[in-house]
Amino acid sequence: MADTEKEYVRLVSSDGFEFAIMRSAAMISGTLRGMLSESSHFVEAKRNRVVLSNINGILLEKVCEYLYYNLKHQNNPGNIPEFDVPPEMVLELLVASDFLDV
Repeated sequence: MADTEKEYVRLVSSDGFEFAIMRSAAMISGTLRGMLSESSHFVEAKRNRVVLSNINGILLEKVCEYLYYNLKHQNNPGNIPEFDVPPEMVLELLVASDFLDV
C-alpha cells in the first residue's frame, strides 16, 4: 500500500456513504485503532476501510467531525470551544461514541 493510501482511511456507513479521513483522526477511536493497527489481523487493516454497519451516514459524518475536533484540540487543555451536537442526534451519537470508544 502506498504511503498516501496509509495516510487516509475510509469509513463506510450502514447506508453506503464513505468518508475518507486522516488515519491520525481515526486513531482517536479505540475501536478503529484496534481494527486498523498494522499488527492486527483484521481485514480492515489490510484494506484500509472500515464498514460501520450500525452507524448511518448522517451520524458517521458527525463522528468524523468529532474525530477531527478531538485531534485538533487534544494537545490544548486550555480554552476548548464547545462541540456542537444537534439535540435530536445526542442519544445516537452517545451510543456510537461508546461503540467507537471515543
